[in-house]
Amino acid sequence: MTRKLYYENPYLTSFDTRLIKQGQDENGDWYAVLEKTAFYPEGGGQPYDTGELNDSTVTKVEEVGGEIRHYLRSSVLTEDGYVEGKIDWERRFDHMQQHTGQHILSAAFDNLFGFKTVAFHLGREESTIDLDTDTLNTNHIEEAEKLANQIVLENRRIETKWVTKEEAEKLPLRKALSVEENIRLVVIPDYDYNGCGGTHPSSTCEAGMIKILGIQKEKKKYRVCFVAGNRSFRQFSKKNDILARLTPLLNAPQDEMETALHKLLETKNALEKKLEEANDRLIDFEASQMRTNRGLTDIPVTGVFENRPIQELQKLARAIVGEGDGIKAILLSKNGDKLQFVCAKGRNTSGNMKEAVAVALPLINGKGGGNETFAQGGGEALIRPEELLKELLAKI
Repeated sequence: MTRKLYYENPYLTSFDTRLIKQGQDENGDWYAVLEKTAFYPEGGGQPYDTGELNDSTVTKVEEVGGEIRHYLRSSVLTEDGYVEGKIDWERRFDHMQQHTGQHILSAAFDNLFGFKTVAFHLGREESTIDLDTDTLNTNHIEEAEKLANQIVLENRRIETKWVTKEEAEKLPLRKALSVEENIRLVVIPDYDYNGCGGTHPSSTCEAGMIKILGIQKEKKKYRVCFVAGNRSFRQFSKKNDILARLTPLLNAPQDEMETALHKLLETKNALEKKLEEANDRLIDFEASQMRTNRGLTDIPVTGVFENRPIQELQKLARAIVGEGDGIKAILLSKNGDKLQFVCAKGRNTSGNMKEAVAVALPLINGKGGGNETFAQGGGEALIRPEELLKELLAKI
């Protein structure tokens, strides 16, 4: 079996070792198996390490059938069977910070409120823990975050140890073990005892600041999103930059931005309401003009437009037929490579708009529906709008 240097020294960034074998898997991807390795394979919620073996880039590391495979972009070139490995330390240390932050935060929720962590995901930008509770409020969040960061500031040592099942059963483990042999514990004395196969720093201070970004209800549990260490710094810098750019736009200092934004939204909503009312009046006027232009004939009122939303077509059609019997309307709009149309009729007027739409839809590979008095549809602009109008007029 490969000697796991990442357990002996998680700070190791380079090493020399002997190449045991290399080959291609069933997908044709190259991989190498080493006598010893500092590359951590994916597992326990922690992603794999990346880096280099000689001049070959390590893109992924997995444990397959008891062997640790280092997947490569190309085969490893070696003359004497020995290779030099270099891991991406920035990626590794980030994973160590997030994973340790998770241990500290999960223990905080457990120790304070008895909320057990049932899942952990270490993401590229943010990480999450799922808590087995149907209640999680602001007080829980603030108290857990406060305790977690207090543990970080206290610079407590982090111990890793291999124990037997009997030895583990004597300790106050935060959760049940998933294995019965080769048990590895990560321990923050007098705070957290947990079975874990991941890499961790030697003290809690290296996890850096732990910040909860938000929570989300997930059935009978809550998902807590957080960052730790350098990610917390980047989050703070990013949000501070955003606030700095918003200050002149809102003409308000940061502590008054919420009030300024509420006022801006109120103004926007009021203007949108006035604009909608004005647009409705214009549609009513347009409908009146179209009825007048129709005269006293039985020909339906028609209109062909470009880039007009289906919602406006519907409003216009209802305004045209809404004031009397004997009026029908067919309105179409070409929106890019799409055709949309509405068919409507007034009270006590012959014809079936739903049947008319059903006849037209195959011509444009479209979909639609409605009822006898009002129906609409849309599809691909396979024919000109005028041709589709002709077909609808023939049916109606």
